[in-house]
Amino acid sequence: METKFGTRRGTRKLNLFVILAAISLQYYLQLSALFVEATENNVHIVYMGEKKYEDPARIKMIHHEMLSSLLGSKEAAKGSILYSYKHGFSGFAARLTESQADEIAAFPGVVKVIPNRIHKLHTTRSWEFIGLHPHSSKNLLTESNMGEGSIIGVIDSGIWPESESFNDRCMGPIPSRWKGTCQEGQFFNSSNCNKKVIGARWFIKGMEDQIKRSLNTTNMEEFLSPRDKAGHGTHTASTAAGYFVEKANYEGLATGLARGGAPLAHLAIYKACWAIDEGGCTDADLLKAFDKAIDDGVDVLSVSIGSSIPLFSYVDQRNSIAIGSFHATAKGITVVCAAGNDGPTSGAIENTAPWIINVAATTIDRAFPTAIILGNNRTLWGQSIDTGRHIHGFTGLTYSERIAISSNDISSQDCQRGSLNKTLAAGKIILCFATSDAQDIFSAAISVIEADGVGLIFAQYHSDGLSSCKLIPCIKVDYEVGTEILSYIRKARSPIAKLSFPKTLTGKRVSPRVADFSARGPSSISPAVLKPDVAAPGVDILAAFPPVDKEQSSGYRLLSGTSMACPHVSAIVALIKSVHKKWSPAAIKSALVTTASQTGTDGASIVEEGSTRKAADPFDIGGGQVNPNKAADPGLIYDISTEDYIKFFCSMGYSRTSITHLTKTTINCTRNSHLLLNLNLPSISIPNLKKRVTVTRTVTNVGHVDAVYKAVVQAPHGINMKVEPRILIFNTTTQVLPFKVTFSTTQKVYGDYKFGSLVWTDGEHIVRSPIAVRAILFESYADV
Repeated sequence: METKFGTRRGTRKLNLFVILAAISLQYYLQLSALFVEATENNVHIVYMGEKKYEDPARIKMIHHEMLSSLLGSKEAAKGSILYSYKHGFSGFAARLTESQADEIAAFPGVVKVIPNRIHKLHTTRSWEFIGLHPHSSKNLLTESNMGEGSIIGVIDSGIWPESESFNDRCMGPIPSRWKGTCQEGQFFNSSNCNKKVIGARWFIKGMEDQIKRSLNTTNMEEFLSPRDKAGHGTHTASTAAGYFVEKANYEGLATGLARGGAPLAHLAIYKACWAIDEGGCTDADLLKAFDKAIDDGVDVLSVSIGSSIPLFSYVDQRNSIAIGSFHATAKGITVVCAAGNDGPTSGAIENTAPWIINVAATTIDRAFPTAIILGNNRTLWGQSIDTGRHIHGFTGLTYSERIAISSNDISSQDCQRGSLNKTLAAGKIILCFATSDAQDIFSAAISVIEADGVGLIFAQYHSDGLSSCKLIPCIKVDYEVGTEILSYIRKARSPIAKLSFPKTLTGKRVSPRVADFSARGPSSISPAVLKPDVAAPGVDILAAFPPVDKEQSSGYRLLSGTSMACPHVSAIVALIKSVHKKWSPAAIKSALVTTASQTGTDGASIVEEGSTRKAADPFDIGGGQVNPNKAADPGLIYDISTEDYIKFFCSMGYSRTSITHLTKTTINCTRNSHLLLNLNLPSISIPNLKKRVTVTRTVTNVGHVDAVYKAVVQAPHGINMKVEPRILIFNTTTQVLPFKVTFSTTQKVYGDYKFGSLVWTDGEHIVRSPIAVRAILFESYADV
């Protein structure tokens, strides 16, 4: 008994000792982690707002002096600094400890010090689909001479310069205002630039600090140069301004004449995004790209990058795209951004600053139908872009649940990895049903391949964009078709099927439709700014892509995303800029929003491909599908100055100090929600209407000198709208006129947003502003 008792007591002591030791070790590790965190050098961005001096050398000297004062020597400062921002704005990125970052934040002139973060990266038919035919005698493409002389800056993952899309045949001379350079690097030299790609730069210091390791260039993990490894930048650049390439295609599909929207525009490439680890772009590198692009002399910036929810404020330097684009816009550069790919969730939209043109993604009238012939001679249809390794003749067909390793494992429904019985799957076509957002057709294909299956039919709710499975044929079907195939499998004794090759079909599909992945409004940070602004083609867009193997000099790929929609609008902006050289970024955005279309090719309202397939509203498409030809002659525009944006900052409740540093303007302002609603946008969004509110707008006549415009009102359901005056008369002495719109609610039951529009028309032009109003019982956002 004593022995047992003694042993038990000794065990308790030992256990207590182990527990105390574990607690002590955990405490020590926490202290060590805190010590390492406090003493570790990480990249911080020291943002100093608008430049005080025009001389870049003097600004850089100030940055070095500040760092030298902090770190104790010029050598330490030189070793710490990554970038000096001295063209579009002032600041620098440097390696600092947390204590050093806190210390330098108190230096005179420093607005804020923020840690470096990573942001995510967000054709042959699309241009004809939206009305830009190269052989037409009268459209924006011909009127602008295909964008000749415009410079489109692309902040992305670089470029594959050997692609035929970037040849400079028939290109005009490089504009004399261009101050950029062709920065050399790994597998990239000055000869890779030409009259099409007139400049290329790369920025990696911020990313290198984030990954905390040296880049492996021997196995081509990435290229330390403007050369594109990811392919994203090549695709977006060629979509915007690629030159004419005949017989471009993806494995025989979508064959045709590939070109960018502005084929005679020049390209300036800013590689700030890297295919390293999970990939992305850091704040430090992005800000440097904006800074250089502003100084180089671009006309348009195309930025298919974004930050996910929750969003930072527009004066918060962690919102590097908003900050960089604000400085660019103040210099007259139009910035176009992708809306993000987190749709169809409401409020997930990114890049919502009012000075940015925010672009949603839509489908075009092209499809890749693929026949599935069942053993009962019934033919069903799906879509695919897999043309290689097809099975000839009929093959065994089965449902994934029938060949699950475990009958209790529901992961076999959507063919998750390791869920399929290899013996039962071998040599068969597998039908899988998507049951979660986590599994897509490519992941299911990997599972089928690992189980020795020879084909995949993947049933899911209708989602836009096709992916290639490469090693086996993959066909995407909707749930209705998938269920019909499953019914056949359950009835047949030995189910079989034959998968046909996909075909290219154009002009027969009702489009556009809002892509299900396209991020929706309202803006989570400023719902009084209606976003997105417009929609453009972004589904299965064919454009240039780095070659798949070394024997190819160039290639083309079908990609989907708002990243593909963004350069469509960037190109249109370049075309408009060629025709209207003095138009401001706000004027160009207004022209795009107010002339956009809300109807599809069948004449019905554009539909959104979310869970409901409802008619698209302004939170899906903004003003609508972009119409470049009408945008070139909008009739009226809503213009906005930098001073107007400053008032907007005030209305958002931002501090005077943060506004002053950002805009180099001394201002005393108080928060006023009515000023928030009165930013002269080409749209109206009232997030919280309690009883009544009046908003003001001002329009500038850019059409016929003598013109009379009448108001046509489509009020949101349950909302009264009154426009004063209802008639606007323009002449030689009056080209700018204000008007007011009063909204009042008649609702006794309060709900979600309702939508309407305000149209000004002179009989020739239709100037349409989308409207969103939410009547409320209690305030949650603004006192309206």
